[in-house]
Amino acid sequence: MKNWIKIACALWLSINTTQAQDDLMDMLEATEEPVTNYTIATFKTTRIVSGHSAETNAKGVLQYLIGHRFGRLNSGWRDLFGIDNATIRMGFEYGLTDNINLGIGRSSFKKTYDGTVKWRFLRQKYGATNFPFTATFVSNIYVDSREWGNPDRTNYFSSRLNFNHSLLLAKKFGDFFSLQLMPTIVHRNLVETAKDNNTIYAIGIGTSVRLTGSLRLNAEYHYIPPGQIDSKIGGEDVQNSFSIGVDLETGGHVFQLHLTNSRGMTERYLVGETTGNWLKGDIHFGFNVSRVFTVRKPKEFKE
Repeated sequence: MKNWIKIACALWLSINTTQAQDDLMDMLEATEEPVTNYTIATFKTTRIVSGHSAETNAKGVLQYLIGHRFGRLNSGWRDLFGIDNATIRMGFEYGLTDNINLGIGRSSFKKTYDGTVKWRFLRQKYGATNFPFTATFVSNIYVDSREWGNPDRTNYFSSRLNFNHSLLLAKKFGDFFSLQLMPTIVHRNLVETAKDNNTIYAIGIGTSVRLTGSLRLNAEYHYIPPGQIDSKIGGEDVQNSFSIGVDLETGGHVFQLHLTNSRGMTERYLVGETTGNWLKGDIHFGFNVSRVFTVRKPKEFKE
């Protein structure tokens, strides 16, 4: 009988102890404030293929980018299927804050210098506060440094300038799929004829699909509504830009391998100066290499 009393007492103490622990946990959870979580890695880097993604570099982070674009694959064996006609762009982008970046770059294609201001003003988030997408504004200025095509006429420095403004609206769906819309304006100070619009309006779309932890499939497309460009470029009609490729992350580097019908590697040439026709084999193979450096550590990480 005594043994049964002891067992009953032990069970009663165990039940009451468990209940007290549950009550304590409930009290702790009730005092915790709800947490807002921000979506990260909507895209692997600041570029989808050639065009900007909604991603920005963190404060104090300097990104070095190298873009390499070969000639057309259908150029034949004498040009080694485009390898002889390569162009390159090198650039730096720095995070003034987590959401504001400044960048500079130079392309061998048309000997163009470019400057970039990028501002991520909305972020996708969930938890205590929800917001469905990320919004980033990017503005570029381009300077054509080539010799004047017609030096005998009066030429102005302003004729060398071109501009791009894009609103990047991106959403990440789970861990495997991201989508971005890119309303874009490209302004050209100097155009070939009066029939060509100085300002071109376009809409772009980009996507990234996660294949493995370090491998993604990317694609981007820029559509130009008709009636804005009349002149040919190099004897060819302007086409809509389409690019497809993969991201491969290896430590601090991100390698991007891609195929595209655009020779230029910035929005200025993606929109308004793409002349390659995919159906005719006017395809360029290219790659981007991205490396980031922490130039200035946040205060909380300083020794």
